[in-house]
Amino acid sequence: MASTSHPPVIVYTTPTCPDCHTLKAWLGSQGIAFEERDLTLREVMEEAKARTGVRVAPITVVGDAFFYGTFLKQKPLLAAALGLSGAA
Repeated sequence: MASTSHPPVIVYTTPTCPDCHTLKAWLGSQGIAFEERDLTLREVMEEAKARTGVRVAPITVVGDAFFYGTFLKQKPLLAAALGLSGAA
């Protein structure tokens, strides 16, 4: 069952992004529910750029905070933001 004891999570991805696939699999393995948004859609790309100021994938939004870069860069930051002890 997915955890909901954390702020809402949105993951901006592209279909061909290896880090996006790894990030989504990791969130799933941690029981973290998330909404996925496809950056190949112009309106989604514009939304992500306006919200975060970056144009990369993946971008992960947790509540009011956002993280971007490789999965390995995001993982410890996301674990802390999501309150996942021992998951980093």
